[in-house]
Parts: sequence; C-alpha cells; structure tokens
Amino acid sequence: MAEATCCPDKADIMEPKAARSRRRAGSRREQEERPSGGGEPPSGSEKAQGNPEALGGPDLVQWTQHMEAVKAQLLEQAQRQLLELLDRAMSEAVQSYPPQGRPLPTIPPDSPNKTQEPSLKKRKVFINRKSLLDELMEVQHFRTIYHMFIAGLCVFIISTLAIDFIDEGRLMLEFDLLIFSFGQLPLALMTWAPMFLSTLLAPYQALRLWARPQASGAWTLGAGLGCVLLAAHTAVLGILPVHVAVKHQLPPASSCVLVFEQVRLLMKSYSFLREAVPGILRARGGEGVRAPSFSSYLYFLFCPTLIYRETYPRTPNIRWNYVAKNFAQALGCLLYACFIMGRLCVPVFANMSREPFSTRALVLSVMHATLPGIFMLLLIFFAFLHCWLNAFAEMLRFGDRMFYRDWWNSTSFSNYYRTWNVVVHDWLYSYVYQDGLWLLGGQARRAAMLGVFLVSSVVHEYIFCFVLGFFYPVMMILFLVIGGPMNFMMHDRHTGPAWNVLMWTMLFLGQGIQVSLYCQEWYARRHCPLAQTTFWGLVTPRSWSCHI
Repeated sequence: MAEATCCPDKADIMEPKAARSRRRAGSRREQEERPSGGGEPPSGSEKAQGNPEALGGPDLVQWTQHMEAVKAQLLEQAQRQLLELLDRAMSEAVQSYPPQGRPLPTIPPDSPNKTQEPSLKKRKVFINRKSLLDELMEVQHFRTIYHMFIAGLCVFIISTLAIDFIDEGRLMLEFDLLIFSFGQLPLALMTWAPMFLSTLLAPYQALRLWARPQASGAWTLGAGLGCVLLAAHTAVLGILPVHVAVKHQLPPASSCVLVFEQVRLLMKSYSFLREAVPGILRARGGEGVRAPSFSSYLYFLFCPTLIYRETYPRTPNIRWNYVAKNFAQALGCLLYACFIMGRLCVPVFANMSREPFSTRALVLSVMHATLPGIFMLLLIFFAFLHCWLNAFAEMLRFGDRMFYRDWWNSTSFSNYYRTWNVVVHDWLYSYVYQDGLWLLGGQARRAAMLGVFLVSSVVHEYIFCFVLGFFYPVMMILFLVIGGPMNFMMHDRHTGPAWNVLMWTMLFLGQGIQVSLYCQEWYARRHCPLAQTTFWGLVTPRSWSCHI
C-alpha cells in the first residue's frame, strides 16, 4: 500500500522534468503526445492517439486532412510526369521507326554479326531539349564566367579608345578589319541565291521522278532526268561559289559565307536523298511511293540539323527576346574576334616577313598565338554553335537544341570530336561511319573511323583554303596526322583530371600553331607576290622563302 500511495507522488515529481526535456528538444510529436493534466498517466494519452475525437483537439484533424491533400497532390504530379515520360518514349519510338515502309531489321539468333548489327541500324532520335549552355546559365557561378568574358570585351574597347586618343588625339572605334573582312558581301549573297534555289528544286524534283509508278514505261526516262537534275545541282554548288570567290577575290568573311553555305547545302541534299531514296527503291508493285512533302523538305533546309526527318519535335511558341539576345551575342562575338585579331595578331605577324627566319622566332610566334587562338576557338563555338543555331532553332520552333555537349570536360580526343560539334558529328556518323561499316560488312570499324577522319580533314582544309585564298595544309596535318593517332591513343578509358589538362594543353598548342602559321602565310603572300603564276607556286608555302 505504501508503494501504491507513493507512485503518484513520483509521477508528479518526474513530470515537470520530462516536460522540460521535451521543450529543449523541440520535438513536435512529443509535444502532441504530452498529457494536458499534470497528474494524468502517460498511458492514457497513448490510448487516445488513434482517435482524434478522444484528444478533443481540432489541430490533429486539420493536420490529417492537410496530409491527405498533399498525398493526393503528389500522386497527381507523379501521374502527370509519368504520362509525359510515356509520351516522350512513344514519340521517340515513332520517330525511330523506319520510314517509307522500310521493314524493321531482324537479326537471326545464330547470326555471326549479332553483336555488330545494332550499331549499323542506329538512327538519330530528336527530342525536345535545351542547349547545355542555356541550362548552365541558370547557375550564378557560370553566369559569372560569362560576365568575365563581357568584361574582357569592355577592356578591349577601352584599350582601343585609349590608344587612339593617345596616338591620334580622338576617341573613335575603327572597324577597318571588320569592314575589309565583309567586303563584297552583296555579291556573296547574290551568289547564294542560285545555290539555294538549286538545292530547293533539284533534289526534291528528282525524288518525285523516282517515286513515280515503276510499271509505266516512262519511269526510266524520269529516273534519268532525275539523275541529270542532281548532276546539274552538284555542278552549281561545286563550281559557282569557287568561280565567284576566285574571280572577284572575295575577302575572308564573305568567302566564309559562301563556303559554309556550299558545304551545308551539299550535306543537307545528301541527307534528304539518303533518307528518302531507299524506301522508294525498295518499293514493289506497280504503284508509286509517296514522296516526302515539300513543306517538310523546305523546313529541313532552314532548321539547324543535317539529318532529314519528315517531322521534328517543336516548341509551343517563339521567344523573340531570346532570338534577339542570341543574335546580339553573335554580333558581340564577331566584334570580340576583330579586337583580338587587331590587337594581338596583326601587330605581331604583319612584319614577320621583314625579319630573318629562325626557329626561335617561329616558336615564340606560336607561343604568342596560343592565347588569341584559344579565344578564337571559344568565340567561334559560342557564336555559331550556340547563339546562331539557337536563334534559328527558336525562330523555327525546332525542339532539339543539342548542338554540342560538354566537350570542355573531354579527357580524350575521341570524346572531344563527338561532343564539339554534334550537328556535323551526327551526319558523319550516320552517312560515313555507319554506311562505311555496312559496305565493309560490319567488320572494319577502324577503317570506317579512318574514313571519317579523312573526309572531315579534307573538308576542313578545303574550307580554310576557300576562306584564306591559298593552300597551306596546316589543318589537314593537325587533324589527320596528329588528331587521328591521338584519337586511338587517348581513348575513353582515360577519365582522370590529368587527361583533361592534357586535352586543353593540346588545344592551346594546336590553336597557336594554326593562328601563327596561317597569319604568317597570309602576310607573306601579300609582301612577296609571285612574278609568274605556276601550280607549284600556288601550293608551295610562301612564308618559307619570303624575307624582305
């Protein structure tokens, strides 16, 4: 009896201490489970936890209702996201379905090429996604790096104004280099018009002629006429811009417009025919095959991709402020490049031909050109692959904005080549690498890869030759002789940070070599013109012998 009478007193004594400890911890659950009366035993509150009415408090009822509402909202959101994922998966499956009634590839279970066949059937799948830099610009730390580049442009402008004020006594920005580079631009645009009309009409009309019923006797005549149209189209794209550039001595930027459009239209024409013709040639019976719509082909000629599809994922609306922002950034990059060339390259290389040649001078010029070279690389990447392509993608509501990937994180040359320019890489992978594997029976993968390097290096060197107006195979040697072997030696298994440092070191040196040698050759050909034009005089580097 004594123990029974002492128990309530102990509870009364211990209760305030427990309450104080619960208040220190700040636990809401323990505060809700705390009994309202000081002498009521804890077991009574534990019995009333499952019954809100027994507690007599409306707070727990409201909390329960709130949690039910949150649960319903979360379930609804999860269901909506799951439906979006399923819709995207269905869209990818539909787009990857073989066009023009082409049957699905089947692999026999005992086929020896069982592991190689899927790689021959990979097709580019377009989905709605933003460019990587647009996603990174949402991070404040990355925007600060962007602001640092803008500050660098401001420093170039201020230094130009200061030097002009000290030397000339006036504040004026001169754009002589920019004006010279874009000289005769109207002529280049007039030359572009027949190139585009040829691409717009010839491949599509040839395809329509081939898609007519094969049972009719006129199909052979129509097929031959289609081949003639394609031959004329190739001649217009191949000969006209070269003739205009050589005859009128177009400056670098105007020549760049022509050669880029020449290569782009040729690649688009090939992709259109490569994607549409196989389905037509596989058709059987007397009925013709429906050719792709003209509107889809016209859209393809302007949208920022080199892989033809009848439909692409589209965005719901056009953000014109985003378009204006990208065009303004591209113009800013152009001005930035002019300031870099005018302040860091022209003063150094303009008078190199007046000095005797020495290994020391050559090495110093290459080292001096590494910084402006890497700046030019970054500006070309940002201006064209990000700003220019995103502006056209936004105007055309083109949904897939993956024009590049995180090439700056590359630890191997193979990854760098895949991620630097995804637009061109997709074309090379689809129509050079995969078609080369198919022609070689799916066995010689290294030979197909070498074919990709050969095509890419030849086209890059052709572009440099077209723009600069002379043949000096620096790009081809760096790309094919050095970049090719490095692609096999620095493979994807190297993932450490030291390999990324090595990649950037190679990029710095490669850009320095290109800027230095091309600038020396440019000024050497102006300081030492040929007395008599010969073939060997045109293909022999003038900077090796020009010393005035």
